[in-house]
Amino acid sequence: MDGKITIRSDRKEDYTFQYKGEDVVLKAGSIISIADGLSEVVLPTTEMKIVKNLIVIKD
Repeated sequence: MDGKITIRSDRKEDYTFQYKGEDVVLKAGSIISIADGLSEVVLPTTEMKIVKNLIVIKD
């Protein structure tokens, strides 16, 4: 996926993933956009839903 993506958390707890080798904390219930797509993103295994350029992190 190239181009802007949005990651939304539907979790009750914070979610940590890596972006360009650094840990990033997505606060519970918040949204973050990443301009350069998924090429530099590592999402730990969890339940998620992907719709076009939106990734929804579930509990």
